[in-house]
Amino acid sequence: MCKLTINGKQVNVSDNSTILEAAKSVGIKIPTLCYLEGLTPMGACRVCMVEVEGRATLVAACTTPVQEEMVIHTNSRKARESRKVVVELLLSEHEGDCQLCERSDDCELRQLALELGIREVRYQGEKPPAMLDTSSVALIRDSAKCIKCRRCVQVCSEVQRVGALSAQFRGYHTTIAPAFNDALESITCVQCGQCAAVCPVGAIIETSHIEFVLKALDNPQKHVVVQTAPAIRAALGECFGLPPGTLVTGKMVSALRELGFDAVFDTNFAADLTIMEEGTELLTRLRNHFILGQETRLPQFTSCSPGWINYAEHYFPEILDKISTCKSPQQMFGAMAKTYYAQKANVDPADMVVVSVMPCTAKKFEAVRPEMRSSGYQDVDYVLTTRELGDLIKMGGVDFIALPDGEMDSPLGLSTGAADIFANTGGVMEAALRTVHAVTTGRSLASEDLHIEALAGLEGVKTASVTLSGTVDAWSFLEGKEVKVAVAHGLGNAASVVEYIRDHPAEFQFIEVMTCPGGCIGGGGQPRFTTDAVRLARIGAIYQEDEGKPLRQSHDNPAIQQIYAEFLEKPLSHKSHELLHTTYAKKEKVTP
Repeated sequence: MCKLTINGKQVNVSDNSTILEAAKSVGIKIPTLCYLEGLTPMGACRVCMVEVEGRATLVAACTTPVQEEMVIHTNSRKARESRKVVVELLLSEHEGDCQLCERSDDCELRQLALELGIREVRYQGEKPPAMLDTSSVALIRDSAKCIKCRRCVQVCSEVQRVGALSAQFRGYHTTIAPAFNDALESITCVQCGQCAAVCPVGAIIETSHIEFVLKALDNPQKHVVVQTAPAIRAALGECFGLPPGTLVTGKMVSALRELGFDAVFDTNFAADLTIMEEGTELLTRLRNHFILGQETRLPQFTSCSPGWINYAEHYFPEILDKISTCKSPQQMFGAMAKTYYAQKANVDPADMVVVSVMPCTAKKFEAVRPEMRSSGYQDVDYVLTTRELGDLIKMGGVDFIALPDGEMDSPLGLSTGAADIFANTGGVMEAALRTVHAVTTGRSLASEDLHIEALAGLEGVKTASVTLSGTVDAWSFLEGKEVKVAVAHGLGNAASVVEYIRDHPAEFQFIEVMTCPGGCIGGGGQPRFTTDAVRLARIGAIYQEDEGKPLRQSHDNPAIQQIYAEFLEKPLSHKSHELLHTTYAKKEKVTP
């Protein structure tokens, strides 16, 4: 431990702490613009400068380690003036257009300028050349707003191991962009949106579908249905000032009805459907492995996360045959809406518009993939992020907080608790094991609360094992077999798992991968700013939603049982293969 003084307060912290961490431990806020929790401090923005007695110059709090008996002043005149000059210089180059910028309400630069008392920009001069990049399906990059904090660079390289963005050129001409200042569409970008989630300004945002959705809602000839992903209900409230982790499922449903959607459904229904298909696929692969001795298609990787699929197509094409052929719940829902639901509602699918509300920008990319037209039409027409839905509700003049709780419509609105936990890292795996264990043994998991504790939490890679008794005759070959599973969230962790599997191909039988840290609750389209504390609050809310459901295993969902009886026949049937499954192919990786 190390003893020091900050603003007159005695502080005891670990001797490997930074000044920023030490100050935070006693409730002293030091402003930052480049710092990201858990990642290597860069000291790029120079906003966190503080005064240390005995030092000739100010130091960056985020990169300076503490020392015994250090005396620090975070709010001295010298520190304040330094911060103010830095922010004014950033503002002098920043084409913010705060009156119209979509980040004006939650722009960190604007908020910091207000806190520092900046009411005019003293420095005027040339601004760097600007580039508006709209080439990507999911993201828009506006270099005129970029303050070169390098958060996007760091999250793309350190967390996701994609490296799509970096500092280009030098000095005054430095810009944060793909190599050679190319467009996003021309390089290997998985469109996860983590760059947009950490950007402090409006330099990277999602491609908005709000106007397309409004146009559809205004057209009386269109039957517009909406599906909401499980992660939305634990985060949407943040758009209206509610604390992270506040469950707003019922208010969300009521708000969507107020906006004029013809039917409000739940992606959770399709998550239950995914478990039936993916779980049966896993059991089929296990049978082929244990009985026929086939070695080629294990471990099975999950396929729910489109950023992960994009990443694997570029970086690990050798495992594409091991990825589940199941479409994501979003795309399964779209296919079911424009076939099964269209028939039951007597609606021409050509006149149906399917809107998704997702925590993920990559879902915008997934919706327009050519593989996602199994209904004969584009299965999902438009995708709104959680942030976009918050904006749409405000545009509609809806008093969200005052809304009563509504309920999802039938038949695609009924779901189990297993579907809720798809939002969390480890949730897809837990949901699948609940059903796989019940199908093969005839009983539920031993844990009374159905949770598999080893799969919970924010550790980057988690492992667990489940021993199956195979007491159901069809699965007797599994008697005493141990199924080992792994869970990874964040593409950097996923890459580590794949690289491990190359040397240990028989270690695991089932692997869940989520693109974003924490899973979908930390998606690139969620309300900003997502720290680990926010992730844990949202995760807790999702488990609360699961535990409050009367049905908590996907195979117990009567609406799922009905859709197989009336339409799909059984998991992995010919019809389900046509509508709910797909395959992926190698893409050429563009090296930044």
